[in-house]
Amino acid sequence: MPTNRRHSACSILAAGLLLTSAGHADPLPDSLVKVDQASSGSTDVATSGFEKGEKPAAQAKDATELQLSAGGLSSAGNSRSLAATTAGKFRLRRGSDQVSAAAAANYARSAASKDEGVKTTVENFQGKLRYDRFLAGSFAVFAGASARHDRFQGLDLRLNLDPGIEYYFIDQSNQQLWSELGYDFQYDVRSDDELATSAASGTVLDKHDTRHSGRVFAGYTNNLSKAVTFATGLEYLQGIPKTENYRLNWDGSINSTVGSGFSIATTVAVRYDHNPLPGIEKTDVTTSISLVYKLL
Repeated sequence: MPTNRRHSACSILAAGLLLTSAGHADPLPDSLVKVDQASSGSTDVATSGFEKGEKPAAQAKDATELQLSAGGLSSAGNSRSLAATTAGKFRLRRGSDQVSAAAAANYARSAASKDEGVKTTVENFQGKLRYDRFLAGSFAVFAGASARHDRFQGLDLRLNLDPGIEYYFIDQSNQQLWSELGYDFQYDVRSDDELATSAASGTVLDKHDTRHSGRVFAGYTNNLSKAVTFATGLEYLQGIPKTENYRLNWDGSINSTVGSGFSIATTVAVRYDHNPLPGIEKTDVTTSISLVYKLL
């Protein structure tokens, strides 16, 4: 991937919609980040492995929740840019069964000067679906699937399938601490542009690629007050048998209620891939602020 595409993607995110961090961190598990990081949108629901589960508090065994969030940025004059992000989350819990789903889209176009043509700098679409079955005591089993299209990661499609088990060390009304252990199957369909770019640099890639990984995750949530909630999670995926394929993801968020049904969510996500596609940075870091509305 040309370096200028990664720089333009980061600049539009940093402009205000995505507020991309300039530090060395990555919101959903990853290592030190370079300044010219690979592009990513402000909202992520499809992670390298599968996102953490969200077990309801002990007293809320039945629940129906729907949340929508959106943000945007536009500028004109010496520099021109347009960016938008939107996401939706749904969770249904009945007794010992829980189904959750999420979708997100991120898109941006920008031009560094008035003499330069406007170019697309961010384009990704994501979705996930997960089923949890809560067993006796603090054990649960789950199965999930996530899909992602990301133009600037060279992916027409990235599909992840993730079965596993989880155990809750702390399951209280105001805080939860748990761990997940499972398997991750990843299937990539690489874009023709990425194949052509790699071929021009002397690297021949297959159109399709699969990875098998073991997965371990640890998560923690805390309702600091009636208006403020903190959540964080760390995920590690180890390639099997290709040990050079390993990934690390970390995320953290603070959600603050501002009115009836409305809240402001500040999130940080870090993603590190030790063996990405040629020309793609190993680490992405995204920081975002979103207005969230809870319908149910």
